[in-house]
Amino acid sequence: MKVFDIAPVKFVGGQLLILDQTKLPGEEVYIEAITKEDIWDAIYHLRVRGAPAIGVAAGWGLYISVRGIEAETAAEFAQKVRETAGYINSARPTAVNLSWALKRMLKVMDEYLAGCEEAIALGDTLPEERKIHWVKEVLRMEAEKIQKEDEDACYAMGEYGLSLLKPGMGILTHCNAGTIATAKYGTCLAPIYLGQQQGYNFRVFADETRPLLQGARLTSWELHKSGVDVTLICDNMASSVMKKGWIDAVVVGCDRMAANGDGANKIGTSGVAILAKEYGIPFYMYVPTSTIDLDTPTGDDIKIEERKGEEIYRMWYEKPMAPEGVKTFNPAFDVTDNKYITAVITEKGIVYPPYDVNLRKIKEND
Repeated sequence: MKVFDIAPVKFVGGQLLILDQTKLPGEEVYIEAITKEDIWDAIYHLRVRGAPAIGVAAGWGLYISVRGIEAETAAEFAQKVRETAGYINSARPTAVNLSWALKRMLKVMDEYLAGCEEAIALGDTLPEERKIHWVKEVLRMEAEKIQKEDEDACYAMGEYGLSLLKPGMGILTHCNAGTIATAKYGTCLAPIYLGQQQGYNFRVFADETRPLLQGARLTSWELHKSGVDVTLICDNMASSVMKKGWIDAVVVGCDRMAANGDGANKIGTSGVAILAKEYGIPFYMYVPTSTIDLDTPTGDDIKIEERKGEEIYRMWYEKPMAPEGVKTFNPAFDVTDNKYITAVITEKGIVYPPYDVNLRKIKEND
């Protein structure tokens, strides 16, 4: 089975199925999400993760959460949809695709209902029951559209990203921005997969990415499964492999990019970027336009999620690997300053500095 066929979110036969990434690489298990609580839990507990995949899950999750809701009027139903969206949005604050997808779903609902009111003003009649039915259909179609658009965006990022790479390169990546973090193909791993198909024979080094080990459990798993030459290293080995001359480029994803080009990604990314700058290695951040947040001026304005300390010293061990009661600090993300980013790869093209100008240009063409 090709890794491209492993979707993190599937809507099949009216069921929303989510690949439980907390079980990888040992088990490939899909869980069914039925309620808003199921969606919130899947996002918060990282059963689905990666900014684009979270956006896809949010779209489908809102639809499946409200399709069974009963209401007397379309306005009452719409209010319940908004409340459900607010609840789902509280699962994780840093990945902008979560709020982006939910806002998009609410927008199409409101536009449809506004159209109904205009039609009624012109003399048409539409029972409340039918309006509610079509609101649900509008939400379903928009969720489907979000997923398809992300597939297309990832493929385009793969093509743009591949234009920056040469056959035989050594490439370092951090965390997981592969096919299981998106609707399909991945963001920063997309050019690696396209290059694999074209015989580029990349040598990929995957940081383990503590404390949740997305690089070890997920990136090395999907690259190895696809036949890519991948070597797993600990996070603190990145400097060593760079110094040896084994790394020609660094590719990473992004969970939220500020208007000035500062990019929030999995904790440890900023350190890799600083090392790459020191060794003269290009550092490429792959950012779908949906992840660019022009309403956030700089990286200092990005809210960073902090998680439980048990993830550091208890989660992967038979017994705690730190003294009981020790203080912990466990931010899920850090922010890479724009000065360390060589280029931003989007589905619309490659963006170079000055980012505060050029990100706005490419976002306005979105």
